[in-house]
Amino acid sequence: MGQLGMGRQFGRLASRLDGAFGADGVFAHDRLRFVDFVDDVEELLEEVAWQEGGDKEAADGFEEYILRHYSG
Repeated sequence: MGQLGMGRQFGRLASRLDGAFGADGVFAHDRLRFVDFVDDVEELLEEVAWQEGGDKEAADGFEEYILRHYSG
């Protein structure tokens, strides 16, 4: 992210998602519901899209796509 010029946003993203994954890289279902995690990520993507291009709608559909894909 830093190489793409998005280091500022990545730092905020990493701090807000801290604890969502265990040391083994597996999502920590016991600490956070996956639905809440995906919602948070979509909000963060909307913020980045707005800051980078002024288009908050660019991230619309992310949450629905991920939940449909991973929920079966």
